[in-house]
Amino acid sequence: MPKYRNRLPQLDGKLFLTDGGLETTLIFHHELDLPHFAAFDLMREQKGKDILRDYLTPYIKIAQERGAGLILESPTWRANPDWATLLGYSRKALRAVNQESIEMLHDIRNAQETPNSPMVISGNIGPRRDGYAPDDIMTVEEAQTYHAEQISAFADAGADMVCALTMTNIPEAIGVARAAKAESIPVAISFTVETDGRLPAGQLLQEAIETTDAETDGAPAYYMINCAHPTHFAQTLDGAGAWITRLGGIRANASKCSHAELDEAEELDDGNPVELGANLAAIHRTHPHINVLGGCCGTDHRHIEHIGKSVAGDSCMAV
Repeated sequence: MPKYRNRLPQLDGKLFLTDGGLETTLIFHHELDLPHFAAFDLMREQKGKDILRDYLTPYIKIAQERGAGLILESPTWRANPDWATLLGYSRKALRAVNQESIEMLHDIRNAQETPNSPMVISGNIGPRRDGYAPDDIMTVEEAQTYHAEQISAFADAGADMVCALTMTNIPEAIGVARAAKAESIPVAISFTVETDGRLPAGQLLQEAIETTDAETDGAPAYYMINCAHPTHFAQTLDGAGAWITRLGGIRANASKCSHAELDEAEELDDGNPVELGANLAAIHRTHPHINVLGGCCGTDHRHIEHIGKSVAGDSCMAV
């Protein structure tokens, strides 16, 4: 059963951390083969489930040491019909793996959550197509229908919320938000941006958030930015208007490279964990309502450790 669906604790302003870049960690640090970048496929066997559980262990420890909450994100960014078909999943098997991913997180929370470090279980939704190339954009109605299956699976399995990561365009974001609203489950919409601070489809972040809110009656619980380095969007946040109050989280890339450069890279660019922590702490200092902080491509527990340390250090200095 969901524990926080009716009141997400991250909305109260406490620092919540996330994990890092799951897929890049598994590929480059664990040297695993992830066809189609699909971490959920590890759920086929117990060995894979153990790998996913062990992956979360350092993030749980970091959050507890910092007195922060933790978003437990399911490994299901690719677990939608198009990608799952390429891996040989039937619709029935796909629904089952989405639900099993949430059930695994329930087991982890039941064993390790503490009063000072609440754990929110989030069903992770990715874009239908390549997150870096929004060349075939669905209509809102198509997106709502397409993503409804995965959202329904998460809701029935007892997720507290769903989070759509790496949204490249506005219609797909609106469709996801409407599908989540229909299931009465909170949703966070996370847009990705290019090095110029714009969505891959070309819109300004402000336009994306304002339009999604207008077309869904403000359905998202909050918005996020992910799969971009802070240097790509920090200027966008300076002097921003009222729309920025709807921005509640950032999952940053380790690398300052563009999406196109990262897509062609054969080696991992893990950036500078200390600098990334300072970058996100600076944003949190200026915009304290952006309190869900973590990593995306190229990041691992080292980056999250420095994010937590930098933000917690700021909090101590402010007392």
